[in-house]
Amino acid sequence: MKTILIMAGGAGTRFWPVSRKENPKQFLKLTDQNMSMLQCTVNRVKEMVEIDQVFIATNNLYVDKILEQLPELPEENIIVEPCKRNTAPCIGLASLYIERKYPESTMIVLPSDHVVENTETFKEIINSAASYAYKGENIVTLGIKPNKPETGYGYIHFGKKVQKVENNNIFRVKKFTEKPSLEKATRFFEDGNYYWNSGMFVWKTETILNKLKEHLPEIYKNLKEISKSIGQPEENEVIDENFSCMNNISIDYGVLEKENDIYVIPADFGWNDVGSWTALSEINEKDENDNIINADHVGIDTNDSIIYSEDKLVTSIGIDNLIIVNTEDAILVCNKDNAQDVKKLRKLLKEKGFKKQL
Repeated sequence: MKTILIMAGGAGTRFWPVSRKENPKQFLKLTDQNMSMLQCTVNRVKEMVEIDQVFIATNNLYVDKILEQLPELPEENIIVEPCKRNTAPCIGLASLYIERKYPESTMIVLPSDHVVENTETFKEIINSAASYAYKGENIVTLGIKPNKPETGYGYIHFGKKVQKVENNNIFRVKKFTEKPSLEKATRFFEDGNYYWNSGMFVWKTETILNKLKEHLPEIYKNLKEISKSIGQPEENEVIDENFSCMNNISIDYGVLEKENDIYVIPADFGWNDVGSWTALSEINEKDENDNIINADHVGIDTNDSIIYSEDKLVTSIGIDNLIIVNTEDAILVCNKDNAQDVKKLRKLLKEKGFKKQL
């Protein structure tokens, strides 16, 4: 049996000022006029599993939003983290609940805020990954072939082909590399033996719990305490106590980089992680001047820019390569080359006391 874990606890800081702490990008209609990014993700997997087999990992702030956007989802399938502790504790906690409800299931971990254009190919690749993960203690990742040197993604260095499942080749992973410098990303791109790390993983729940036990024993110790309390009156108290003292560490650092039985399937299904405002240029139709406009806008000599406004007319003259975003209480003006720095700007706003705008 397959189960789906969708991680939906992020703050979407690079999409400020539209994405806010109480309403981050996964709940916004950034890539579809009719559905939020979370709704798009759930809609994508509905043909693969029943809604009862879909789980959402999040925090207390977003439970009501998830229930509002996904009324068909069983409330018990919302796994609430009491605080932020990165993806290793998050996946560990979710695995406990999924294994309890669906023992020995094959677990597919997906971010809530990615774009997939070819859903049929996506499902085919996920099914191949699940088949291979089920055969043993195999961890399978989905790798995206780079189309340019990119410093915003992690990279997977792949080795020899080990098997073909249906139409999909499976390669052994040699090494994971976190977001590289431009020089290193260029080398990876030219080498041809690297994929972007999509952040999508497939494994059996039993497998990932065993790997956490092996590589992150302190976290696993806390998970065991939580496991004993599930269904008991003290459950929430035990989770709060044990989750909060877990190390803040990603599944990539904590497990994947230490493991040998890691495999990757090349995934070509029109993927974009929608990591910053510039991603909209890659997934939306541009006007005759290469602009992405989601606003009332009148411009002269306005080129290759992204303009978004919630409630005001935006006018522009003689601009190129800019991001302009207007909301009720904040305006962002940014060179597209600095789109990743919006996260730093949001941190600066916090330091300067602009809490209302966060």
